[in-house]
Amino acid sequence: MTRDACKRLPACGAIVLSTIVLSGCESLTLPDTSSLFFPGFQKSEVFGFVAGFGTTFAAVPDLIGMFRRRSSKGINPTMASIIGTFQIVWIYYGLLIESRPVIAWNLLGVIINFLTVGAYLRFSRHDTQRATD
Repeated sequence: MTRDACKRLPACGAIVLSTIVLSGCESLTLPDTSSLFFPGFQKSEVFGFVAGFGTTFAAVPDLIGMFRRRSSKGINPTMASIIGTFQIVWIYYGLLIESRPVIAWNLLGVIINFLTVGAYLRFSRHDTQRATD
């Protein structure tokens, strides 16, 4: 062991022991109370909405790029259709567990992914017509 590693060992041990002690303190956990912004929203739902934002809008750059290029090149419609199909299953799951973030983000994701597939079909027809002309 190097001299630096020996100096860091007590600090790492203290961090590990502190974490173990603090994880046993139930009074330090945050209760899932109603949000101050929207009565009836739980804090977990607020985090769910924030987390869902990124995954839902991941397909938007492809959709925007397709409309700007007016071409379907570089887009994989199979991926968008598979994701859109399974997002419908996520919506059903969200209804079963009564989770608003799961329902809302996946509903929006279905719309975005199927718009991507629709735009791909439209622009791919134009691409084939341009190629034959």
